[in-house]
Amino acid sequence: MSPDLPPTASDADPARIAAHPRVQRVPSRDLMLFIQRDFLSPTECAALIDRIELRRRPSTIADANGDDVFRTSETCDLDMSDPFVAQIDARLAAFAGIDPAYGEPIQGQRYTVGQEFKAHTDFFDPHGADFPRYCSVSGNRTWTLMIYLNQPGAGGATRFVKIGKTVQPETGKLLAWNNRNDTGRCNDASMHHGMKVRSGVKHIITKWYRERPWG
Repeated sequence: MSPDLPPTASDADPARIAAHPRVQRVPSRDLMLFIQRDFLSPTECAALIDRIELRRRPSTIADANGDDVFRTSETCDLDMSDPFVAQIDARLAAFAGIDPAYGEPIQGQRYTVGQEFKAHTDFFDPHGADFPRYCSVSGNRTWTLMIYLNQPGAGGATRFVKIGKTVQPETGKLLAWNNRNDTGRCNDASMHHGMKVRSGVKHIITKWYRERPWG
C-alpha cells in the first residue's frame, strides 16, 4: 500500500516480512513479491499433502471464460478445525503481520502431469459477473501466501508473466505477494501462471487475505 494510505488489519507488513530470516524480495517496481525457502519442514509438507489427497476435487474458476482447460488442477479446502492446519494458519498470519480474521481457509492444490492454471490473477475482477458472489461480504483479495509442498520431477514452476519472473517449486518454499498496487487498486502485475507439470505431481497450499473479515 502507498505510504499515503492508512494501513488496515488486512494489509501485510512488508518490513516485517523482509525482516524474517532467508527472505528475498524480488526486484520489481511493479509487484511486491517475497520468497522464503524452507518455511515449512518436509515433515509438515508431507502431512499437508496427506490431507489434500484425502479431500481433493476438481478445481473451478470464477467468471468462466470458455476455456475448459484453463485450470486443470484439483483443489482441497483444508479443515481449519484441525489443530495442525490451524497452527500453520497462525504461522502464515504472523509471517505477514495480518489479522487472521481477514484470511480465507487455507486451500490445497494438486497438479499431476499436464495440469496447469493458466495466467490469472488471484483478485476477482471488479467488473466480472461473479464479483458480487465472491466479494460482497469480505471484499477482494489483498495478499496471497503460497507454499510448495514438494518438488515434482519436472515442470510446475510459477511464472509471474508481467514482470518476467519464474519461481521453481521447492519443498517448503513460500511466496508472498500483494495483489494490489501502491494506490490500493487491483494490480495486473500480479498475474501468474501455474505452469504444466511435466513429471510427477505438484502439491501447494494457498492462503488468501481479504479487505474485510472473512465469513
